[in-house]
Amino acid sequence: MSLFGRIFLLNALVLVVAAALLVFGPATVSTPALLGEVLVLAAGLVVMLIANAVLIRVGLAPLGRLTRAMTTIDLLRPGPRLTARGHGEIAELITTFNSMIDRLEAERGYSAARALSAQEAERRRVAQELHDEVGQSLTAVLLGLKRVADQSPDPVREELLQVQETTRSTLDEIRRIARRLRPGVLEELGLVSALKALIAEISEPAGLTVRRSFDKNLPALDAETELVVYRVAQEGLTNTVRHAGAGEIELTVRGRQSSVELRIRDNGRGIGSSAEGAGIRGMRERALLVGAELTVGAAPGGGTEVRLVVEARG
Repeated sequence: MSLFGRIFLLNALVLVVAAALLVFGPATVSTPALLGEVLVLAAGLVVMLIANAVLIRVGLAPLGRLTRAMTTIDLLRPGPRLTARGHGEIAELITTFNSMIDRLEAERGYSAARALSAQEAERRRVAQELHDEVGQSLTAVLLGLKRVADQSPDPVREELLQVQETTRSTLDEIRRIARRLRPGVLEELGLVSALKALIAEISEPAGLTVRRSFDKNLPALDAETELVVYRVAQEGLTNTVRHAGAGEIELTVRGRQSSVELRIRDNGRGIGSSAEGAGIRGMRERALLVGAELTVGAAPGGGTEVRLVVEARG
């Protein structure tokens, strides 16, 4: 039965009952109406309106659930679909809504995959150019400065050595940037070695104490999943350094039969009720690409905890 038919039937039922009471009931109305008759009619009208409201509310209850789902759904946090309860057009509407969400999530995943793939390709290109072009140019500058410094008088040599040291520091920074853009250790030595190198690179300049723990014989992960785990760890550690004000970080990687769990905890100020930034949303998009489960929230005892669980697909 259509939604129109259900509402019409409910109203018709109430009106038929009211008419039957007037026809077959003992109540009569005088002209002019007496006070008692007016009170009886008013009470009957109230009862009829309440019954009508209750019946319509019950009939339209599934639409209320659908409205709440529409206002709270987040494509970055897929959850269970609505149960297609109700009759006729209402059940069909809920089913259509669920199908629309499925299509939107699939399209978002496809678009995010293309965007992140293009982003990784651009990172590799920039890292390669920094390493090959800028790095080699600065290395040539260092050699030239050394050659000139060796042939210069002492006052000039001191200044050239200072310039040489500044250039060497710049070259080291460029190499660090290139490693962040393109984690060569991940491709060559695997996930655990890449995470160890990442911890050392991020924590040492910031003066953080990092306690790390890695299970042996982790389930094998494919290259795309390993990159997701690495990028989530990189973003989590970077956020801790920039925003958490933490002094200690705990990073663990555990094997769970056919899955791998990454957990990052800090003792900083926590995220509180602040809105998620681009970094956390980027982590969620990466997690969705490989069907991983990502949670970001308060850690036991204070601070922030990032937890990522990925299925082994290697």
